[in-house]
Amino acid sequence: MAHASGRLRAAFFALSLFVPLSVVAAGEPLRDPVVAPHIDSATVATVERAAQQSGLRLSVLHAALGAYREAAGAGAVRRAVLTVIDYSLPSHVRRLWVLDLGHGTVLASELVAHGRGSGDDVASRFSNTTNSYQSSLGAFVTADRYEGKNGLSLRLQGLNPGLNDQALSRGIVVHGAWYVSEDMIRKSGRLGRSEGCPALSKTAAPRIIDMIEGGSVLFAYYAAPELQRSLRTQ
Repeated sequence: MAHASGRLRAAFFALSLFVPLSVVAAGEPLRDPVVAPHIDSATVATVERAAQQSGLRLSVLHAALGAYREAAGAGAVRRAVLTVIDYSLPSHVRRLWVLDLGHGTVLASELVAHGRGSGDDVASRFSNTTNSYQSSLGAFVTADRYEGKNGLSLRLQGLNPGLNDQALSRGIVVHGAWYVSEDMIRKSGRLGRSEGCPALSKTAAPRIIDMIEGGSVLFAYYAAPELQRSLRTQ
C-alpha cells in the first residue's frame, strides 16, 4: 500500500507541474465545496443502490472506489466525482457513469467509444503505448479542458505506472465524436472507434467535461491481468 501510494504521489506531482492549481480548482459541477470526502459505509451503500439502478455492476464499482480512495490518499483528487467506464461491456450499451460521491447519486450514464486497436464492438486489448490506438485501463485524474481537433476536450493524467502513465504523451483525452451516437449503433451495430480516447457523443461531451474536469477520478475497467495486478498493489 505504501509503495503504491508513493507512486501515485509521484504521478500527482507530475500533474501539478502540468496543470496550474487555479485550473484544477475551476469549474466545480457540484454546489457543495466537498473535496475528496472520506467514503464511509453509509456513503458506499447509497452509491451502490444508485449504481445498481443505473446498470453499473457492483464489482466494477468497488474496484473504482478503491482506485478513488488510493488517489485521494495520495493527494491527487480535487473533486468528489468518480467516472467509471466498464470496457467489458459492448460499445452499443451505455457503459460510462459519472457518480457524485458527496451525495451518492448518478449524475450521468453515457455511451463511450474505445480505441480501434482494442476491438470492434467489444474491447479486449489495451495498451499504454503510443500509436497502439488502444484504450488504457486504470485510474486517471482529470486535468484541464482545451479546444482541439475534436472540439472541446479534457486531458487525462494516468496514475498507474506502466498501465496508463503515458496518457498525456499519447493524447488520451475525453472528447466528442460524430461516431458516438444511437444512429451509429442502428447502422453498424456498434459505435465507431477512437484512436484510444474515451470518446463521447457530440452532445454529451461538453456536459460531461463540465461535470468531471479539474481533479476528479476516471476509472477504466476490464478484467485484464495487468489491471488486476495494479489493483492488488493498492
